Amino acid sequence: MQNFNLAAIAAAICLSFSAAAIAAPISKAEYSAGKDNISAKYKIDKDACQALSSNAKDICIEEAKGREKVAKAELEASYEPSEKHNYEVRMARADAAYEVAKEKCDDAAGNAKDVCNKEAKAAHVTAKADAKVVEKTNDVRKDAATEKRDAAYAVAKEKCDTLAGDPKAACIKDAKARNGQM
Repeated sequence: MQNFNLAAIAAAICLSFSAAAIAAPISKAEYSAGKDNISAKYKIDKDACQALSSNAKDICIEEAKGREKVAKAELEASYEPSEKHNYEVRMARADAAYEVAKEKCDDAAGNAKDVCNKEAKAAHVTAKADAKVVEKTNDVRKDAATEKRDAAYAVAKEKCDTLAGDPKAACIKDAKARNGQM
């Protein structure tokens, strides 16, 4: 029982630090400045691609577009932190990598091009599936933690039923505090 309490306390501390890092959104001014910086960086990257020719230019442009989409998704996740926005960042990365890979496949011909496209598609499907798994895993973890707290509270409350009066009220109050039921 002592090990369980120590593990629960350690997990709670870790979660509180990670939640604090996630829950620190940027200000509206920082968000606007970030959007402007992303647009300026995209324009610079796209202009740099103009010096290239043929497929190298196309690849460069796709890379610039991908960086822009990922940066916008990351900015959105910083401005309004949520699992949804974190998922969108992972999807933007997967989509950007896929678009660049497809452009790189244009250099090949025949069966090599077909294989390259299939590999790019497979990598994209895998990345999207991984993003969905992370999203679902986070939801399941939250649900499991809530269920564990509820069960622990029910046990503690049942133990308090052996008491009466003020000691019982104090016991229930303590059980609620220990199990996040306030």
